[in-house]
Amino acid sequence: MDKKPDQSLISRREVIKSVGAIAASTLINPSSLITATPVKNKIRFIVFGDWGFGSTEQLKVAKQMILAHQNKPIDLVLTVGDNIYGTGNKEYYRPFFEQPYAPLLNDNVKFFATLGNHDVIEGRQDEIKYPLFNMGGREYYTIARGQGLVEFFMLDVTNLGNQQLAWLENSLKASKARWKIALYHYPIYSSGTRHGSALALRKVLEPLLVKYKVNIAFAGHDHIYERTFLQNGIQHFVTGGGGAPLYDIDLKSPIRAASYVGWHFMLVEIDDKGVAFQVISDSGKIVDSSTIK
Repeated sequence: MDKKPDQSLISRREVIKSVGAIAASTLINPSSLITATPVKNKIRFIVFGDWGFGSTEQLKVAKQMILAHQNKPIDLVLTVGDNIYGTGNKEYYRPFFEQPYAPLLNDNVKFFATLGNHDVIEGRQDEIKYPLFNMGGREYYTIARGQGLVEFFMLDVTNLGNQQLAWLENSLKASKARWKIALYHYPIYSSGTRHGSALALRKVLEPLLVKYKVNIAFAGHDHIYERTFLQNGIQHFVTGGGGAPLYDIDLKSPIRAASYVGWHFMLVEIDDKGVAFQVISDSGKIVDSSTIK
């Protein structure tokens, strides 16, 4: 885990000066946003990670997220961490979050965050208390939607101890949701060459996910997209392309079912029959899609 921000990644002052101008030329005017009527028997949401960077690429991904919402309403947005580079400092909430996603926030689309290694360098307490991240002062929590359709288990793997593991086991055991989905920052399966699979985390986390029949796990940290082959019955995704500089993928990895090196987000729709997903690039191209049944 990074111990301090890499100041070579980005000039904070220059970003703050320019992000407003970039956003004005890149994003959609909130007043032009016309949304369709929500469908009640489905949950439609976005998952993305490693995003709060203030880059042009982040703004392009944000634009595609807004277009997806304009086409068909998004119920919620879920993050897999590294929400605010480089340390989670609240000084950057506005340029790195509130401005890029203003049309979604203005249309009452709620973001629900998990913490990444950059967030907790100095921003742990501020982020969990930040109203627009909807964490309610908690480092880990659940979100239930659709009257038993789906339950999301939002984990803090930057500080995973016995208390959180006990909470997770009790929460999974009590859940009656048709679909159980875990979200966290460090991937326990990844073909990324920068970080790869978090093996120590896998050792303690995977037994609970398998025992209580979690269907899907989303992670970030590696700045790539990857869909793995099923691992012990669970579909794992890495979605770390929300705006930070990209990493590489080991194309010979035996766990890699599909991958993409590029900025992106995941658009997911769940109903009783399955989980349909699309991976949408910063240019609006669908780079992967399928349905999990």
